[in-house]
Amino acid sequence: MTYSSTVALGRQSTVTRGANSVTFRQNDKRLGPVSNTIILIVLACLLGLLYLTQVTKTNAYGYNIHSLQQQQSQLQQQHEDLTVASARLQSIDRVAASQPAQNLTATSPAGSVQ
Repeated sequence: MTYSSTVALGRQSTVTRGANSVTFRQNDKRLGPVSNTIILIVLACLLGLLYLTQVTKTNAYGYNIHSLQQQQSQLQQQHEDLTVASARLQSIDRVAASQPAQNLTATSPAGSVQ
């Protein structure tokens, strides 16, 4: 299409007395109320999907954090148990090596009671 033919498409010929023979009409391109409503609904749906993807990502990270916290509490409990067992085993050696334990004498049963 040439320039002259595209310009001619926008012209409207009016034949009235005392008026210009050629006028230019500006075509306003506007959306109607139905189109606006549909566009708003589509935008709301897109925002809802964006929100849902962010929430599911957050929940997935929350599950990872929860499992790591459980593992941490189990490891802390195991550490406490091992600390108690280590102290118990070391105390037996300390008591056996102490000076009062060295001074004790071994006894043998003298007899049995009937």
